[in-house]
This record gives sequence, C-alpha cells and structure tokens, in this order.
Amino acid sequence: MTSSITVDLSGYTDLPAGKVATIVTYLEMRARPLARRAERPDLSLERIERPDPVEYRALFRRIGDEWLWFGRLTVSDQDLVAALTRPGHEVYFCRKGRGGEPVGLLELDFTDPADVELAYFGLVPEEIGNGAGRWLMNEALSQVWSRPQTQRLFVHTCTADSPQALGFYRASGFTPYKRAIEIADDPRLAGVLPRDAAGHVPVIEGE
Repeated sequence: MTSSITVDLSGYTDLPAGKVATIVTYLEMRARPLARRAERPDLSLERIERPDPVEYRALFRRIGDEWLWFGRLTVSDQDLVAALTRPGHEVYFCRKGRGGEPVGLLELDFTDPADVELAYFGLVPEEIGNGAGRWLMNEALSQVWSRPQTQRLFVHTCTADSPQALGFYRASGFTPYKRAIEIADDPRLAGVLPRDAAGHVPVIEGE
C-alpha cells in the first residue's frame, strides 16, 4: 500500500482504498479537578500486575471493536505482555464486585512521573451510560493526582471513538490542546477486527 501521501491543508485529500483516517484530539489537565459524584458500589478496581494476554485481549475486544481499537491486537503475546508490564505502565480492570467479571479497562503511563498519559480508558457496551464511566474516571484521577510528582495528565481520542468520548473528557476536566490526523491500514481488511466492527466507519476496498 502507499506509504505516504500529500495532505491538502485547505481542502480535501483522497485516501488510497484500504486506509482509514481519523481526526485525533489531544486533551490535558494540569491540576486535579473537583470530584464528580458517582455511586457505583458494585464496581471495584483491580491492578493487573501480570496481564494474561487471552483475558486482556478478550476485554480489549469487547470494549474496542465498535470503536476500531486495534493497537493491542497486532502484536505477539510476548510483546503485548512486555508493553503492559514495562516500568511505569499500569493496567487496571474495572470489575463487577470483588474479583468479578471485568467490564472496564484503564491504563496509565507513568513513564514520565510528571507527565502522565491516560493510555486506554473504556467500558463494555452494557456499562455505558449508567455511571460506570464516571466512577472509573474518578478512580483514574485519584490514581494520578494522589502522586505528588504529577504535573499534567493527557489523553487523546479520535473520530472513530464513541461520539460521547470527547464531551466526557471535557466534562471530566480535560482541555483540548492539539489535533492530528491518523492514517492506518483498515484492520478489518487484514482480519484483525471483524468485518462488521465499527459500522460508523465504512470499509472501502480497492477494485
């Protein structure tokens, strides 16, 4: 496939067939925001010190197939575990009850303790819209801002993601500061994701 294209910054740019493009919005916060109440006593947060690749990918798919998440699906088990357990990277599962079914994923990257990335944040479809997202964000903010070295927390979302994501992050205290264009091979054409995943992003094949 084509490795590079020229982008028209004042108009339209055609993409080669088989590619997908999204507009990425980066957001940040530089101080802990006021807490927003979220009562979900049925949920618990568990730090996963040594993620099992099968369990992790199953949750990743349940959360992300609809939003074209594929970054964790194209690497080997060994490389996945290495990425998830590298120094400074923390993985959490949101579970129903203590030790129950995982229904949410939170990943925080403290590689630079002052400049922390909210690397992954998501819920299974059944938990969207019932306060679980707010509860999980409160837990994320607590993890980040309870550490005295934290000066900034940042995250990015894109136009393939849930249409609620950008508003949710802004309501959580994040402020947009940058945009980017991400272009990638369509993971559905390679069989990484199901053909019917992310129906809001049509599959376009070459002739």
